[in-house]
Amino acid sequence: MNIVITGASRGIGFEIAKQFASTGNHEIVAISRNQQGLKALNDACNKANSEAHLYPIEFDLASKVSFSEHLTPRIKQHISSVDILINNAGYLVNKPLLELSDADAEQMMNVNFTSAFKLIKATLPFMSKNSHVLNIGSMGGFQGSSKFLGLSVYSASKAALACLTECCAEETKGSGVSFNCLALGAVNTEMLSEAFPGYKAPLSAEEMAKFIVDFAINGNKYFNGKILPVSISTP
Repeated sequence: MNIVITGASRGIGFEIAKQFASTGNHEIVAISRNQQGLKALNDACNKANSEAHLYPIEFDLASKVSFSEHLTPRIKQHISSVDILINNAGYLVNKPLLELSDADAEQMMNVNFTSAFKLIKATLPFMSKNSHVLNIGSMGGFQGSSKFLGLSVYSASKAALACLTECCAEETKGSGVSFNCLALGAVNTEMLSEAFPGYKAPLSAEEMAKFIVDFAINGNKYFNGKILPVSISTP
């Protein structure tokens, strides 16, 4: 399968790419602005499977450039179609609302929501029939869930991503492309440590990645346009 993953240089995205590399003959495009993290990912994937086909692309998803002009051609250098797109990239600034700068808010919206919209729009024309777009959301953006001090814009950006998922499924109805969003609860990642210092989540990034990889491959057989909570507990 041809797979595109954003936010692949650390945390859950890193582990998702490793899982795909070790479990099948996939063509994996891994996108991140962190060159050092991508190099570590490439080394880890080669160690897991010497025949792994990983294609790291260093790119700032918060950039205001056209993805169709500046990112799509780089993806097409490695794959001609997209079977799975995982919008996993995330950015978090943990500050009370009145202390958040406009730049903080704009960066979170750009990475967590706008980049997913732009990448979907850029890659949809060369998605194959039965392709699956999987957006990685958060319980913070799940309606009716507990909310936390300092995570207002982060949670709002993930709520926007969830709504985008529903809208894209409606707009592409009949195309064969499916859209789903997994609203993740607490997972032991760098981002969780930033939001809740000292808190230990019940799941590791590797454990959550195994679930996500299986869902990315099989979930579109059962779901489309759904926001699904994936949470044992929320801190």
